[in-house]
Amino acid sequence: MKRPRLPSAMLIVALVFTGTTGVLYPEYPSGGPTPVAPPGTYSIVAGDPVTGDLGVAVQSRFLGVGSVVPWAKANVGAVATQARANTTYGPEGLRMLASGWTAQEVLDSLITVDPDREFRQVGIVDAMGNSAAFTGRECAGYAGQVRGAGYSVQGNILTGEQVLTAMSAAFERTGGDLADRLLAALDAGE
Repeated sequence: MKRPRLPSAMLIVALVFTGTTGVLYPEYPSGGPTPVAPPGTYSIVAGDPVTGDLGVAVQSRFLGVGSVVPWAKANVGAVATQARANTTYGPEGLRMLASGWTAQEVLDSLITVDPDREFRQVGIVDAMGNSAAFTGRECAGYAGQVRGAGYSVQGNILTGEQVLTAMSAAFERTGGDLADRLLAALDAGE
């Protein structure tokens, strides 16, 4: 089903879903109850060079994910802050992007002044299509990122790198508008 286009030049997409797969299931003592999957989070920040649309999409078992991870502003950029999320990364990152900083300059500035950066994960895309990402060494479980032209996927407490490579491949091969491509990336991560 085709979604109607907004009248503005940019469409900001913030999609939030809860899921249980794509995460690591820990060893559980024999004879005990079936373990519940620990929280795992994966996201994508992206821009469409043809339409100028920008968006961020995230999937997590963390119920408050929509108030923490996704940040986006038309004609500026998108930020996903996760793992032990620093909620100042979103508004501060967007402020710097609006002032003309590139995604990499914003990322470098944010993590340089953060003493807990090794517990954080962040992906950023700017309105020019530049992407930047960081995964701290202390993020739980498998954690990493994959960057491509105009996007970055990142995740933590995952079953492995295949979650991120599947998201990247799905985003790149999917046609349609940015929202369709973001959803395809989340579906692939699931």
